[in-house]
Amino acid sequence: MAHKQNQNNQQHNVAFVLGNGTSRNQLNLQAIKGKGVIYGCNALYREFEPDFLVAVDTKMVNEIIAAGYHKDHQVWTNPNKGITSKSNVNFFSPHKGWSSGPTALWFASQQNFTHVYIFGFDYQGVDGRFNNVYADTFNYKKSNDAATYFGNWLSQTEKTVKEYKHINYYRVITPGAFVPDKLQGIPNLQHITFDNFEQKFKGSTYTLENLQKTTI
Repeated sequence: MAHKQNQNNQQHNVAFVLGNGTSRNQLNLQAIKGKGVIYGCNALYREFEPDFLVAVDTKMVNEIIAAGYHKDHQVWTNPNKGITSKSNVNFFSPHKGWSSGPTALWFASQQNFTHVYIFGFDYQGVDGRFNNVYADTFNYKKSNDAATYFGNWLSQTEKTVKEYKHINYYRVITPGAFVPDKLQGIPNLQHITFDNFEQKFKGSTYTLENLQKTTI
């Protein structure tokens, strides 16, 4: 790969990959800073600054550029002629042509972390409706819209986890959450609860009673 990441971050053997499914609201974003290298997606930049922000949808990339976020932060995307500015934007070469979440997971997986924790990869909708912490905001669907088809996201996640067999992956979910058949029985992937995660990273989650809701 042509890109190099901040070597100061390589002291960590832990990465956090943040999708934007609503289960991620149980994660205290500020509390995981310094505990690993953080990869985020799309509108996460509106409320939090990950170490690396991945966005592949052209409209979202252009929103990030319009906000000026790319000038002082690492923003990664796929080459696309519709992107309004190429300056200070990092382009994957080669690129996968995948969705943002799986692309962020693939990006992190190339950096030889020992442990990769995955949040907000919910796949299913909520009661059949659109599942995203940024629903009802600019560049996102409405919360009462039908759930988005997740088959491609799921296949892309499966491919990454199976390719990087030396990495221990942990998909952090709420109790009783959907676990796709394709992600079951993979030796280097565990599905753990937020309580399990809290035991290892104290103070990094909210209780369900004090669940953080995005105000964006």
